[in-house]
Amino acid sequence: MDGGAAAALPEAWSQVRAPVIVPLLRLAVAVCLTMSVLLFLERMYMAVVIAGVRLLRFRPERRYRCDPLPEDDPELGSEAFPAVLVQIPMFNEREVYQLSIGAVCGLSWPADKLVVQVLDDSTDELIKEMVRLECERWARKGINITYQIREDRKGYKAGALKAGMRHGYVRDCEYVAIFDADFQPDPDFLKRTIPYLVHNPEIALVQARWRFVNADECLMTRMQEMSLDYHFTVEQEVSSSVCAFFGFNGTAGVWRIAAVNEAGGWKDRTTVEDMDLAIRASLKGWKFVYLGDVQVKSELPSTFKAFRFQQHRWSCGPANLFRKMLMEIVTNKKVTIWKKIHVIYNFFLIRKIIAHIITFSFYCLVIPATIFVPEVRIPKWGCVYIPSAITLLNSVGTPRSFHLLFFWVAFENVMSLHRTKATLIGLLEAGRANEWVVTAKLGSAMKMKASNKAGLRKQFMRVWERLHITELGVSVFLFACGWYDLAYGRDHFFIYLFFQSIAFFIVGIGYVGTIVPQS
Repeated sequence: MDGGAAAALPEAWSQVRAPVIVPLLRLAVAVCLTMSVLLFLERMYMAVVIAGVRLLRFRPERRYRCDPLPEDDPELGSEAFPAVLVQIPMFNEREVYQLSIGAVCGLSWPADKLVVQVLDDSTDELIKEMVRLECERWARKGINITYQIREDRKGYKAGALKAGMRHGYVRDCEYVAIFDADFQPDPDFLKRTIPYLVHNPEIALVQARWRFVNADECLMTRMQEMSLDYHFTVEQEVSSSVCAFFGFNGTAGVWRIAAVNEAGGWKDRTTVEDMDLAIRASLKGWKFVYLGDVQVKSELPSTFKAFRFQQHRWSCGPANLFRKMLMEIVTNKKVTIWKKIHVIYNFFLIRKIIAHIITFSFYCLVIPATIFVPEVRIPKWGCVYIPSAITLLNSVGTPRSFHLLFFWVAFENVMSLHRTKATLIGLLEAGRANEWVVTAKLGSAMKMKASNKAGLRKQFMRVWERLHITELGVSVFLFACGWYDLAYGRDHFFIYLFFQSIAFFIVGIGYVGTIVPQS
């Protein structure tokens, strides 16, 4: 019977191949090619706009008034400066809490016009005590800093920020700056951002750029730098210049408190409370400004586990928010049809949904599948020219890493597996739609270990804790497709498939990022 079953398999395959497999695969190719073209056009559009912005010098300082606030007026004194609230949300930030608190307390701003809130949701009592003592240390130096905790973590970061805004003294503040626990603003941060808000009453948000202090730690952090530099250098710049709207990055930005209140304040209905607030404020008619020249030091996730959790939140949250806000955007009467199209099509559909789904479905599923069905052909422009053009356009954000483009493509394709899964979870509002795992920061911990002679020996977690079965399964699938194409194919896809299979395998065995041993 075993021999009969084995002989029946080819017969069954031949019967379903022509009427079922071939039409379905052709449909999948057509859909993927369409999405690829849309993504390519979006990249070209942004390339043209950013080139125009640079050539015409259409910088924020030329579009908005941003005169420095008077510092040397003896009559006005500190009254020339508005009161600013600075919030630092934290959760078990042992490695970085001193860096962020120290940087914020070092901001160059009149002491009587600056209020610092450390919003600590830590569950570790020792860390809570350490943060509290650090706040008391700065308070003794004359800084108006308050240490605040909650009874529970309801709403996570959004809940902490919302709770911080409820205090009576906040009513005296006009603006609120937000810095995550690993962000370290330069002393002149407020002096370079607040003038835009003071002189332009229609502006609700000023967003600064992130600068990564650990980009050279490992190859994984270099790959992240390439993706995020494109986001800040191109996406944020284009959106700010064209329609004065972009997604708030959740940190390193300054809000007008009146705009936050008018938009309804912080909401915890998704894991992207920052994007949620930005869209609601934009629908109220507020404008945003992105300052690429103002950079704030921050830390990239350097372990694969931390990076994977972060990418799940960043991919699932926007998709879930799109599901919840689509009709609200469509029916809004305060903004132009152009801004609605930008938010729905450019911001959500292309960048947050299609970009993730097309990367995994086309390059890791559909192209390998066509190897077994030679009746379905993919035109060269769809599998070579457009992907190459998109890759080159993405490289403009980080010229120093141009030689790493091949590794970046392979790594992004691996991560597209998790992003696609997270996007679908968000769209369907499935089980993990509201999962929130705080991105672990290492701060100076790894540098201290590296400087230690004992730390020079490579330390590994237990093997079974490093294995990722899904990535290993995709690696096997791609490897098998590569061998089949090498033996019977004619499009030479095996060159790509073998390298991509290796990338999935390396990630699958956990040999990516900084490997931190279990305590």
